[in-house]
Amino acid sequence: MRVAIAEDSVILRDGLVSLLTRRGFEVAVAVGDGDALVRAITSSAAADELPDVVVADVRMPPTHTDEGLRAVLALRDAHPTLPVLLFSQYVETRYAARLLAGDPRGVGYLLKDRVADVRDFVEALTRVADGQTVLDPEVVAQLMRASARPAALDSLTPREGEVLDLMAQGRSNGAIAETLFLSYGAVEKNVAQIFTKLGLEQDPADHRRVLAVLRYLDGR
Repeated sequence: MRVAIAEDSVILRDGLVSLLTRRGFEVAVAVGDGDALVRAITSSAAADELPDVVVADVRMPPTHTDEGLRAVLALRDAHPTLPVLLFSQYVETRYAARLLAGDPRGVGYLLKDRVADVRDFVEALTRVADGQTVLDPEVVAQLMRASARPAALDSLTPREGEVLDLMAQGRSNGAIAETLFLSYGAVEKNVAQIFTKLGLEQDPADHRRVLAVLRYLDGR
C-alpha cells in the first residue's frame, strides 16, 4: 500500500514513515505542509501513481489552523475516491463536519493520541484505504453534541468559530491573537461579535466568556 504523509513535526513525520515502512507500507510522499502535499499528489496523479491513502495533520504551516484540512479537501475535489485520514491534537468538530460533508467513504478522522496505539492506527489506515469511514470515538461523541447546538452557533463566521474554539481551550485573547496571527484588537472584535450572536448581553452578574464557552461545549 502506497501512503502519502503530511505532518509538520519532523519527529512525528519520521516516526510515521518508520512505523509504516516496518509494516510493509510504501511511503511515497512525506512532506511538512499542505501545499507540498497537494503538489506531490498532483505530480503523482500526472504520472498515474496516486497513493492508496493520504495521512495528514489538520493544522500545519503557515497559520497552523486548517491547512491540512484544506489540502485534503482540494485533493478530494480533484480525486473524489482518494482515501484520506486526518488527525489532530484536539477534537475539532467543524473540521470533521467539513471533511464528512461530501462522500464520507474513504475518510478518517483521528486524534493524534490514537497513533500511539500502532495496531489501531494501522487498522484505521487500512480501513480508510478500503473505502470505509473511520472516526475517533471522541470525535463521534462531540459531533453528536454539536448537532444539537442552537442556530446561533451556526451564525458564527469561520474565524469567530476558531476564536471560540480557542476560548474553549482556555486561551486568553493575547494567546488567541498569537495563535491565529491576528492583532489583539481583531480578536477583541471577534469576541464581541460572538457575544452578540450568542445573545450574551453584558451583565455584572455574569461572565460572558464562560457562558459563551459553555454554550459552545454543551449546546445549550
